[in-house]
Amino acid sequence: MPARLPERLRVAWLIYRGNPHCGGQGVYTRYLAREVAALGHEITVLAGPPWPELDDPRRLVRLAGLDLYRPDNPFRVPWPWEFRDHVDLAEFGIMCAAGFPEPYAFSLRARRWLRTRRHAFDLVHDNQCLGTGLLGMMRDGWPLCATLHHPITVDRDLDLAHATGPWRRFTLRRWYAFLGMQMRVARRIPRLVTVSESSRRDIVTQMRVPADRLHIVPVGVDQEIFRPRPQVRRVPGRIMTTASADVPMKGLVPLLEALAKLRVEEPAAHLVVIGRLKQKSRVPATLERLGIEDAVTFVSGVPQDRIVELYAEAQVAVVPSLYEGFSLPAIEAMACGVPLVATTGGALPEVVGPDGVAALTVPPNDPSALAAAIGRVLADEALAARLGPAGRARVLDRFTWRRTAEGMVQNWYALLEEHRHAGAAPC
Repeated sequence: MPARLPERLRVAWLIYRGNPHCGGQGVYTRYLAREVAALGHEITVLAGPPWPELDDPRRLVRLAGLDLYRPDNPFRVPWPWEFRDHVDLAEFGIMCAAGFPEPYAFSLRARRWLRTRRHAFDLVHDNQCLGTGLLGMMRDGWPLCATLHHPITVDRDLDLAHATGPWRRFTLRRWYAFLGMQMRVARRIPRLVTVSESSRRDIVTQMRVPADRLHIVPVGVDQEIFRPRPQVRRVPGRIMTTASADVPMKGLVPLLEALAKLRVEEPAAHLVVIGRLKQKSRVPATLERLGIEDAVTFVSGVPQDRIVELYAEAQVAVVPSLYEGFSLPAIEAMACGVPLVATTGGALPEVVGPDGVAALTVPPNDPSALAAAIGRVLADEALAARLGPAGRARVLDRFTWRRTAEGMVQNWYALLEEHRHAGAAPC
């Protein structure tokens, strides 16, 4: 008789870049690890720098690379004694050729670490590394699943569309060269998870991943941390957003243009951006062109509690993205009971729901529509009082980390069943 599937799964979770303060992948890893453990399973996180923050640090295995993009010294040249093997040499060489080597190099280090530990884990789950080393893991006999949050082809195409000059377009194409590897690997992985139906459609279309291998498990939010704080006074005219200042996909420039339009009628309107202002982005010139430097504040490096307090101070939160595979900022704002204005880019309609129920929605890259929707919320107290609670109710019903963990565990059991029926050795 075939061996029974284990009641207590032992999972090796891979995250090549686990920054807990920039982007959603570190957040995704932290909360999924916590909730999977709470369901009674064992999860070990293999991570590259910057390291994720876990509720239980004992679950973290640090796979040190060259850390070529550290904030205090990006594109650094390592000292000779830092090169330990051919993987380090390849990582540095790809960077010198204007490529992005982290997914490739991390996947090889992870395979090397796992090769002698087949007895210690039931399966491997990759969080959008999709490096060549994963194909080696499958040859080694590992049942392998992966999360593909959204097709990075969208990021590449939007960056190229906003590039100024042929040299910038050339360097962007070199930087995104890792996409070829990721698409080849993704098509070989037996089971993939994504976060929305929109991402699923785009991954199938743009990355040519077989649709029957791609399954949806939405992202969650910590509803106990991100919650309304009625004791905090809302600041009149306060608008809040979470956006990378140098990533066109996040739509910060259209939001700044909307703010300038809005301030003609609402002089008190001002914006707080959770993110770091980067001087080489389009944002500084946009602020100067629009004359709104004094109406925009950037906040970074603050604790999570302060971010929740900033939500409580805001009259309206905005997700101005041109595209989202999901959107953690949207469900965090909704969980805090803040009235939300969002675009219809990518998966946002799936996340926030129909226009006017739990959020107002507008087309992406439309500053006039964005300004009008924000102005409606600022001017209509009844509308704001209805949207905030409706948003939190939607999150509690659909988007908690416990639901995410339960959906992931279901996919892991399905993976092991498929792996066994494919003739591989039972785990």
